[in-house]
Amino acid sequence: MFDKFDFIVARHQELTEAVSQPDIAADAERYQKLLKELAALTPQAEAWQAYQDTLSQIKEAREMLDLPDMADMAAEELKRLDAQKEEQENELRVLLIPKDPDDDRNVVMEIRQGAGGDEAALFGAILLRMYTRYAERHRLKLEPVSYNMTELGGVKEAVFNIKGKGAYSRLKFESGVHRVQRVPSTESSGRIHTSTCTVAVLPEAEDVEINISEQDLRIDVYRSSGHGGQCVNTTDSAVRITHIPTGLVVTCQDEKSQIKNRAKAMMVLKSRLYQKMRDEKDAAYAAHRRGQVGTGDRSERVRTYNFPQGRVTDHRLSGADDARKNFNIDLITDGDLDELIDALTLQDQAEKLQEIGA
Repeated sequence: MFDKFDFIVARHQELTEAVSQPDIAADAERYQKLLKELAALTPQAEAWQAYQDTLSQIKEAREMLDLPDMADMAAEELKRLDAQKEEQENELRVLLIPKDPDDDRNVVMEIRQGAGGDEAALFGAILLRMYTRYAERHRLKLEPVSYNMTELGGVKEAVFNIKGKGAYSRLKFESGVHRVQRVPSTESSGRIHTSTCTVAVLPEAEDVEINISEQDLRIDVYRSSGHGGQCVNTTDSAVRITHIPTGLVVTCQDEKSQIKNRAKAMMVLKSRLYQKMRDEKDAAYAAHRRGQVGTGDRSERVRTYNFPQGRVTDHRLSGADDARKNFNIDLITDGDLDELIDALTLQDQAEKLQEIGA
């Protein structure tokens, strides 16, 4: 399995020499391409070199076992090095997993009210705050695109952009049906209600990847509206873009400027088209994503937020015990998602390692 690293190290050396040539910077596009490939291979090359150093140290320690004065010290050192070797081998296996090319992208996130009426919309507001706090914790930039709120402050639909290195790699596991179980403030009998919201996470498309003909677009402008439908703008600044060939519709009314709203709406449209193109390219992935998002029905869920019991359960952590599947609801809803995302990431890595036979 580790034979692949011979090619990786050789290619890394080749790229290192190539970017050091005095004339390479003249071709800016090629130079940037080589630098990007070099940066991607550097962690693998460095990990392999560290592993080789450990193997050399193990060989030396074993030779010292035959020396009476050094045997005890060598045995202790060998024990430490064997443990280090095992850790490095696990790291190398993970590094062999094909990297998702979208992992470093910004994301477009969408929260939509599912089953449960007003209670579902109020849960949507909790999710919106959760992701806002997560972005703040990690110094990611959250930009609203289009919020459709209820009079009670719930979320019928919220579309927003989260920008920052590795945003998609961390947030892609949030896609799916999120289910809440709690007693609404309007429930006098104390009965627990179950409601849902759907969350979609799309990698933001770059302009060079998606070319959209103006002839394929229908662009409507109208006045922005606030909570309960009241008018918050006296000009036609809100924008609705319909992509005629696919029927995709995107709206944006967050900005006072029609030009800025149009730019944001186009960004979301391109991201949805990029996702559609990616889905069509990989039918298996498309089926997986449809399974993730589902219909918003109560019986479909990737995660349950149980307020009476004070826990959040992620149902994708299959085979895990309760301690690994359940998380503190106050921490999660306050945007402290790292422990949960780390668990999902590790499971995803384990499944991919099994697929490649590592």
